[in-house]
Amino acid sequence: MLALLGAIVIGLSLGLFGSGGSILTVPVLLYLLHMPPQLAIASSLLIVAGISLFGSVRNGLQRLISWRHVMWFGIPGMAGTYGGAWLGTLVDARWQLLVFALLMLVAAVMMWRTNTGESGNGKVFKPVKIVIDGLIVGAITGFVGVGGGFLIVPALVLLGGLAMPVGVATSLVIIAMKSFVGFAKYYWVMAADGVIFDWNIIGLMIIAGIAGSYVGAAVGKRLPKQQLQRAFAVFLVIMAVIVIYQSVI
Repeated sequence: MLALLGAIVIGLSLGLFGSGGSILTVPVLLYLLHMPPQLAIASSLLIVAGISLFGSVRNGLQRLISWRHVMWFGIPGMAGTYGGAWLGTLVDARWQLLVFALLMLVAAVMMWRTNTGESGNGKVFKPVKIVIDGLIVGAITGFVGVGGGFLIVPALVLLGGLAMPVGVATSLVIIAMKSFVGFAKYYWVMAADGVIFDWNIIGLMIIAGIAGSYVGAAVGKRLPKQQLQRAFAVFLVIMAVIVIYQSVI
């Protein structure tokens, strides 16, 4: 039951902000389901990929996705994710969790400061910078098991000039692409070592997360998103402290 509630909150976050889902997925798997750290990181990638993919179907039907940005950001991001996942299989899981906790703090700052306006910033599309950002965010995705939406959305808005709703919708496609690639790399290495994935839990969390993402998208149209983001930012700081205390120190 706790896992299902956690998955619904993950979906709500993705539906509301286009990010934050995977930041919550790893703690849910670690502390509610007591998964080993590396298994939690790998499983979180598949869960977030599944939730993001279904959310992208809705956004695609509404014509909110910028496929040009998906190509320039998502494809380099997939390459970066594969490399990050490879590195993640070679290091102590405590290092991954430390980086994960630091990223939660970065995400908190960005969500606190980001202005969720409806229009783009009017800047010229910058493909080179977007490719580089895609590679970096992809590497982070693979290494610590996050979708990276809290980095992708600002990049799409600030570097790509997208309106916030289009940036959020486009980020879900990119998250799905990168997360599937990252999971595939983890699965290939871990399955060879005899690690068994809990497919029932993964499937249940994807389904509950999808439901939450649809609710989040609907609710987001009626609630003050700036205040929600700031409340979520405070929550991320608390969770980062818990991860460091419980799993790193």
